[in-house]
Amino acid sequence: MKKNLRLICLLIAGALFACHSSVNYDSWPAYGGSKDVVHYSGLQQIDTGNIGGLRQVWAYHCGDVDSNSQIQVNPIVIGHTLYGVSPRLKLFALDAVSGQVKWTFDPARMTAVRNWSMNVCRGVAYYRGSETDQRLFYSAASFLYCIDALTGKPVDSFGDHGRIDLHRDLGRDVGKLFVSGTSPGVIYKDMLIIGDRVAEEADAAPGHIRAYDVHTGRLRWIFHTIPYPGEEGYSSWMDSAAYLHIGGANAWSGLSLDEQNGVVFAGIGSASFDFYGGRRLGNDLFADCVVALDAATGKRIWHFQTVHHDLWDRDPPTPPVLVTVQKEGRSIPAVAQVTKSGFIFLLDRATGQPLYPVEERPVVDSSELVGERLSPTQPYPTVMPPFARQKVTEADLNRLVPDSSYQEIRKRLAGYHTGWYDPPSREGTIVFPGFDGGGEWGGPSYDPQTGLLYVNANEMPWVLTMVDVPAAPPGSGTVMVGQAARALYSNNCMTCHGPNRQGGGNYPPLTGMNKKYTGDQFLTLLATGRRMMPAFRQLSPAERQALAAFILDEAGRQKQPFVDSDAKTQDPYFHLPYTCTGYNKFLTREGYPAIMPPWGSLTAIDLNQAKIVWRDTLGDYPELKARGIHSGTENYGGSVVTAGGLLFIAATSDAKFRAFNKRTGQLLWETDLPAAGFATPAIYELDGREYVVIACGGGKLHKKSGDTYVAFAL
Repeated sequence: MKKNLRLICLLIAGALFACHSSVNYDSWPAYGGSKDVVHYSGLQQIDTGNIGGLRQVWAYHCGDVDSNSQIQVNPIVIGHTLYGVSPRLKLFALDAVSGQVKWTFDPARMTAVRNWSMNVCRGVAYYRGSETDQRLFYSAASFLYCIDALTGKPVDSFGDHGRIDLHRDLGRDVGKLFVSGTSPGVIYKDMLIIGDRVAEEADAAPGHIRAYDVHTGRLRWIFHTIPYPGEEGYSSWMDSAAYLHIGGANAWSGLSLDEQNGVVFAGIGSASFDFYGGRRLGNDLFADCVVALDAATGKRIWHFQTVHHDLWDRDPPTPPVLVTVQKEGRSIPAVAQVTKSGFIFLLDRATGQPLYPVEERPVVDSSELVGERLSPTQPYPTVMPPFARQKVTEADLNRLVPDSSYQEIRKRLAGYHTGWYDPPSREGTIVFPGFDGGGEWGGPSYDPQTGLLYVNANEMPWVLTMVDVPAAPPGSGTVMVGQAARALYSNNCMTCHGPNRQGGGNYPPLTGMNKKYTGDQFLTLLATGRRMMPAFRQLSPAERQALAAFILDEAGRQKQPFVDSDAKTQDPYFHLPYTCTGYNKFLTREGYPAIMPPWGSLTAIDLNQAKIVWRDTLGDYPELKARGIHSGTENYGGSVVTAGGLLFIAATSDAKFRAFNKRTGQLLWETDLPAAGFATPAIYELDGREYVVIACGGGKLHKKSGDTYVAFAL
């Protein structure tokens, strides 16, 4: 009886999704252009024939850039107004034709703390109730703000005088843990549905998806991404108390919405800690899943897991893209989930079933780390081609460098584990395409005219190395401050900043900090956080003081006894036996990726035929380009495809903005930006003129920071 009822429900759902109406793609009112997040513009004034005439027409300087700031924002356009966010998370409104400022809102005005956690922001969500009731929602630090879109003032009736603390409504006390918002939520009727960003270490908040009333800020529903007893997925966790302790499993990249059918879709992140799962045994639903939820109630409709018991941080980095696939004479509404691993999972939008076969294949199922237990199988798409390389062998190593450098990386590779699902190890395990993709948060673009999906990818090998974690320091004065601090550093800082404070990936080194901060300034930083660095409020004052003494190289203070009157009983969920030595790229002595190019790519995939149509290298190292080597670069931010036959993308570290022929991949136009455009463009038309806008914030990949939004038109 239950099987028959489920079949009937699936048939009804399929019939509803088959009635999918077209979306108006001639404006840019939402993150990614539209709530289906396809990065598509139906405008065609700028086309393959006249693209050479594209020129800069205005530039807006936010005025709050510093040495490490970024802009990852995809701005939105409502009427004649463009809304964006500055490097220091000031919300602003511009005249979209001239770039002239209408108003700005500074969230720092609403807090007494000056050096607060300035996380990145990727965009805003817009709600219109009436001509006079228009609202913007965006996150800065740990707060969700509701701002009057007409005046730039907080809406006093929403939450606590215009904002909500994102630590609220998560079902347990996470007041001292890191919770923030990077990607904007999505509006459904009178609700704002949001995911969030949480820590990736063991002491992480849960990443439950929440819906809030746009008028009052009252919680309307919550979907537990780490299920509670009696909920679907609860039995996938071997520890029955996991829902009370484990964190992560968060929709950090944003959401997509089938507005007509009232279904919201999310790609859910990995469970914390990312690289050791001995405290979260099982398949860990709904971590690493694509989920479909009833947008009105938050009830699960279906889920599909892309990685079981993830130990490699291979979670979905983008919202599922809503597409339509022509297959076997049928038009099938579907979702395309791009992954960091280079796989694309193409799923029926009504049922979550793969449109092309996905096999569960045996993988390495044992680990040298005590307490770890791997999944014996992992899902592999068998027809849909990967859009990035997935394995590093000796034949792939970089031969563009001198032989001595080549021999050095060859020797190092021989000591690493290189299998696709080889577990984290003390010797070092290659993670490829990398912790930052394959696909990344910029997301793909989809052309409903042709059925092509365009994905820009990173192809950078990283090395994941695990180490034993020293015991937490006692607070009785039996150890010195320096010894206690080294243990605290291993537990809280080493994953990002490395065992020797050297930094790695996009995380800065912590050497020479005593030249930048006084003791009091550094303690404030630890207590409040800043940008990608969370606040460490879970540490006691004595622990923060010990860390400060260690990182600021206060030799005398390190030799004093460590006394902590607030010492707590060690929590086995938070104090793990292993951690990693940081996010370390596999590089040559010269600083290049240890493999041959391309290191960044752009691929067009026909979803109807499940085949690659064209693939090109994306970006250049100037010194290699001078040698005639088209290498590609790591890239962050997405593309936009247009009805005019073009694909626009910045994203690369060489600070270029490019336009390609969307059908052939031919480069048609490029220009220099004032700083790298690690963001997704927005395209709109006003007064008969088509505009293309890109945020130029730099700041990643050790590139200079910028504060400029640049607009182009014919």
